[in-house]
Amino acid sequence: MTENDQGNVPSRQRKRFPGISSRAYEHPADRSALVALRKLSGFDTVFKALSGLLPERSLRLLFLSDSVRVSDAQFSHLNDMLRDACYILDLEKVPPMYVTQDPKPNAMCIGLDEPIIVVTTGLVELLDEEEMRAVVGHEVGHALSGHSVYRTVLLFLTGLALKIAWIPLGNVAITAIVTALREWFRKSELSADRAGLLVGQDVQASMRGLMKLAGGNHLHEMNVDAFLAQADEYEKAGDLRDSVLKILNVLPRTHPFATVRAAELKKWSESRDFQRIMDGHYPKRSEDKDTSVTDSFRESAGHYADTVRTSKDPLMKLVGDIAGGAGDLAGDLGGRLRNRFGGSGQGGPKQAPDGGPTDGTEDDGSRGDGDAKK
Repeated sequence: MTENDQGNVPSRQRKRFPGISSRAYEHPADRSALVALRKLSGFDTVFKALSGLLPERSLRLLFLSDSVRVSDAQFSHLNDMLRDACYILDLEKVPPMYVTQDPKPNAMCIGLDEPIIVVTTGLVELLDEEEMRAVVGHEVGHALSGHSVYRTVLLFLTGLALKIAWIPLGNVAITAIVTALREWFRKSELSADRAGLLVGQDVQASMRGLMKLAGGNHLHEMNVDAFLAQADEYEKAGDLRDSVLKILNVLPRTHPFATVRAAELKKWSESRDFQRIMDGHYPKRSEDKDTSVTDSFRESAGHYADTVRTSKDPLMKLVGDIAGGAGDLAGDLGGRLRNRFGGSGQGGPKQAPDGGPTDGTEDDGSRGDGDAKK
């Protein structure tokens, strides 16, 4: 299968990655969260039980009967994109794709035995060809990484938690597993965004797609640079209270916020790791069996250390300060917390004689009014 056989493929040449392993594009946080998920008490028991009980055949029949299956005869341009994405990422078996009637833009990759890709009409109508190509690559990345299994379990458990919420303590364990699954799935989205970029090989199209998911089909009213500036403002806005609110806002979600995804993807597109993949140097599936778990842990740990060190978020800054000044932690931590939370117990932050803050930070105006929008 050559690119000329695909149809609707841009005239520009796009690179293919024979035998590429999902390790090439997986975000370190994705791997870490999945390891933590598998260690969650009771998860293995629930997962094994559900693997035999989930009505996967029913799920397939549902989409077959009430959605439109993508093929040469139906949504042929999506079928070309799907085949092309599988060709670029060297996914031998092309998963079935369905278009389902739903005005909300969304896409998902589900299935226990074999992955199924589902996109909504709202998404198809929102995105242009190159933006949609990145989304299709995103979902093929989920399939290559084996994410569809855990996504299916998450969908089932989310529905189950709602059904048994009235039972006292009945959904406590399920809620814990759902929360852990959501945490992992948010990280897995960052990995799949990278796969979408490897397929589309157009970072501006990927940025536009994420921007449209946030602001709709008004591209002439939006600007990628301004959108990325929002992500930077969101990360560094406010104080520790805002950091806590960010965590609470994201907990119910299965996807990270669009600005955060755009900033993460832009950073990766400019990294040495991305350039090495584009140059043809990447981990192969044939080497997966020899992969060291210790190396994966070390890479994840290094990522988090770098995140803490470079983050502009007030909470991450505090963590970095604590790590850097552990020697005088006992005498300093209480004061730091009180000051950062706005605090001497007298109704507001202490002021130095010159009117500046007394918590050791420079008043550079970056704290703003503390509002962090979703």
